Amino acid sequence: MVKVLDRLLLFIFSLAVLIATFILLFAAFGLISFNTASNFAHDVYYDLRTAIIFISSTVVAALLSLRFLYLSVRRGKSSSPSIDQRTEFGDIRISLDTVENLSLKAAGRTRGVQDLRARVKVNQSGLEIVIRAIVDGENSIPAMTEEMQANVKRHIEEITGIPVAFVTVFIANIQQSSPTFKSRVE
Repeated sequence: MVKVLDRLLLFIFSLAVLIATFILLFAAFGLISFNTASNFAHDVYYDLRTAIIFISSTVVAALLSLRFLYLSVRRGKSSSPSIDQRTEFGDIRISLDTVENLSLKAAGRTRGVQDLRARVKVNQSGLEIVIRAIVDGENSIPAMTEEMQANVKRHIEEITGIPVAFVTVFIANIQQSSPTFKSRVE
């Protein structure tokens, strides 16, 4: 909810800055007459209603600027995304990088796969793991991917204790074997 509110505030602030920029550019190019600008400045100093509107909008813009400045310099809660678990002895934090490496280790045990990559997302029902692989083309792809899915799911659940919702395997390509040339010695 806070992120949505910050995005809305950023949109409003950006729109206000854009409008102010256009007004200043129009004034700089002479599209707003000097008399109009001086009348506005006079109203800000001597007309209470104009002064209240001008001061309140300036204060809102300043508060929004301070909010965005704070958001840009504050430190995040953690440097890398992690999965947090609470036990009777304390908290356990497992980084998503760790889960990705465990997935790669488990998927690498499947015969015929090469060049593995993993991506992990946390969902309400558990972890969503996507494995991208290049296969050798010698083994059955459905059997190989099924074995890989089972290995990854079992390994992650055993090691981390976190339920795995599903494992998706994406076969990106088949490894092209380079032609072998036999040299002849005569």
